[in-house]
Amino acid sequence: MGNIDKRNRLNELPFSYQVTKNNTVFLMYEGKQIKTLKGKEAEKFLRKAEAAENEKEIQLLLAKVTGNFKRGNEGN
Repeated sequence: MGNIDKRNRLNELPFSYQVTKNNTVFLMYEGKQIKTLKGKEAEKFLRKAEAAENEKEIQLLLAKVTGNFKRGNEGN
């Protein structure tokens, strides 16, 4: 995973998520909601998050799901 997060931005834990009672998942970047997952997409994300071995893997998963991390615009 060393080649994926070259600038070590994920060490700052910028991403977070919240799950509602009906399994809707809200994805946040630096406290701002940026995406909502529902249905099968939310279930798939939750399975992957539960299988993650550590917080950095969860951060990488969140970055990939949002789709903005690789373009470098996450600091804007």
